Amino acid sequence: MMHIEVRADGARLSGYVNVTEKKSRPVITPRGKVVEEIEPRAFEGAISRAGNISVTVDHDSTHVYASTDDGTLTLKEDAIGLHADVLIKDKDLVELAKKGKIRGWSFGMYNVKDTMEERADALPIRHIQALDLDHLTLVVKKCPIYSATSVELRADGDVEVETRASLEEPTITGAGEPKPAFDNSEFRSCLLYTSPSPR
Repeated sequence: MMHIEVRADGARLSGYVNVTEKKSRPVITPRGKVVEEIEPRAFEGAISRAGNISVTVDHDSTHVYASTDDGTLTLKEDAIGLHADVLIKDKDLVELAKKGKIRGWSFGMYNVKDTMEERADALPIRHIQALDLDHLTLVVKKCPIYSATSVELRADGDVEVETRASLEEPTITGAGEPKPAFDNSEFRSCLLYTSPSPR
């Protein structure tokens, strides 16, 4: 669940970008059509190796709204998965957050290390054991697809970046209002990349 707290200094967005150890919906990847599971500590390793991770909107890298370097983005992996805490100060984006127009999270990954589990009567399972985080993005206008791959030219050569996304209905509170209690039993029973709607 994405939680949005409207504050005097902007809007704070928090929630799980991805849940580990849960099978995804079918996705098209460089390994073909598969079901994915991201293994525990894959995000932890990615965070420890990462330089600056930026927050964009709809994967548009021309404008950065937050980043780990300036302290407006905090990422951690816990027992549930990859958790993000983002402080947004851009007035237009804060207004969109207030109106519940931020539809979900998406992230880019590269240098993926995986193993494949073939299954006789179902899609193979791609077990992602390690990855590097490229960026985090907030979904506003685009309907996020569950998987996409693009090749980007970087200083050290071509990099294949895969994106993953989730849609969710945010909960919105004002400054000082109590944050809704988080029931992780719903997360443990949901599909990867799909967050439960608040009840």
